[in-house]
Amino acid sequence: MDNELKQLIGEDEQIIYAGKPNKKCFIFESIFNPLLPFALIWGVIDFGFIGASLSSKDEHIGFFLVPFMLLHLMPVWIYLGGALLSFRRYQNTNYIVTDKAIYASGGVFSKHYNSKPFAELSHVDLHRGIFDQWFGVGDVITTSAQANPVTRNGRTTSTNAGISIDSISNYIEVYNIVKKLQQDVYADVMYPNDLRPKANHGYNTKYRG
Repeated sequence: MDNELKQLIGEDEQIIYAGKPNKKCFIFESIFNPLLPFALIWGVIDFGFIGASLSSKDEHIGFFLVPFMLLHLMPVWIYLGGALLSFRRYQNTNYIVTDKAIYASGGVFSKHYNSKPFAELSHVDLHRGIFDQWFGVGDVITTSAQANPVTRNGRTTSTNAGISIDSISNYIEVYNIVKKLQQDVYADVMYPNDLRPKANHGYNTKYRG
């Protein structure tokens, strides 16, 4: 368990789940991403030009063309960098689920920490991609009920961003835990205790109307 992520948890919270993504699936998804075929095609064409320029008898062509093509290969370098740094991202990725919120850490060179109280979550979904099915894992994806402002190119838009618990082996168990807590806490927020019937007057109970 990530000690720094654990320090974000309140004293009155109980840890229900703590874990990391499946390492093999995490690395495979980082390597075999949608950028791979684009990077391969781009690299084959550019390295072909570089090879042709190096075999040219005109030394001036190779002197100017090779540095330009190395710079032109930037999409390939970006892909390779992302694939190589996936090991670092894996080390920094951790998940904790408490009885009140979901916590996640990530990042490459710098670590970032996110948390979402269950009161802000509106949906909980389960996703299993090709590699997830291959390695027997799944993703628990949450959607926030509150819109977060995002500024891009001087324009502010809103996004309902939640937290995704990716590539975990016990995805069914975690999904059921998160789904139940989201329903209980969200219902408690929408229907405060004072408005509940006496038969169901309190948190952590199944709302019955």
